Amino acid sequence: MTVMPTTDHPLVLAITGASGVVYAVRLLQCLCEAQVPVHLVISPSAATVIQQELDLDVGPTRDRIDLLLGYAWPDSTTHHQWVPRSAQQVEKDLQHVTHHDYQDYMTPIASGSFLTRGMVICPCSGTTLSGVVHASGNNLIQRAADVHLKEHRKLILVPRETPMSVFQLENMHRAAQAGAIVLPAMPGWYHQVNSVVDLVDFVVARILDHIQVPNRLIQRWSTNPTIEAKE
Repeated sequence: MTVMPTTDHPLVLAITGASGVVYAVRLLQCLCEAQVPVHLVISPSAATVIQQELDLDVGPTRDRIDLLLGYAWPDSTTHHQWVPRSAQQVEKDLQHVTHHDYQDYMTPIASGSFLTRGMVICPCSGTTLSGVVHASGNNLIQRAADVHLKEHRKLILVPRETPMSVFQLENMHRAAQAGAIVLPAMPGWYHQVNSVVDLVDFVVARILDHIQVPNRLIQRWSTNPTIEAKE
């Protein structure tokens, strides 16, 4: 087990239409493994990227969450890969996920009275970033992000696009000024990288750290590497 169980308020996870949806899939699996209740929103653009990058069709209403929970990195050349989840494990994980439609403003996460442990937008597209910093509220993701900012709750934005325009940089600056944590998907290489999976886990581990979900996804920096060895 790579993530320890925890009990607390639910986490809001939004997946938007930027490349790097595998980060969100891995994060969702880890949250379920840690028994963290998740309120999930997937944008239409995100569903398109999921289809393109992971060859998964989450359905017209984007509710095939079981496909995301059952996904395993298809790398047959290395033993450093995610362990495929059984149908029983996927069914168990589904109990921790509440799916919301992208345009449904009547859901709990659209209200500041609904307590959460925070919100993560992963990956965060440039369009979503712009909508968040301008409080556009054009969809449930932007509305929920606005709620977290106004309630001074943790909001983590995970942009991946590169290079970045001056407008995107300005939007990230404004988001940080408003209290959001800007956590670009920039994996480090100091944790004994053996595969792409290790790079994905690096970013996911940093997200989990910021929402205080204990994990052993990576080998952490230490004067004695054996102490923090990856399990």
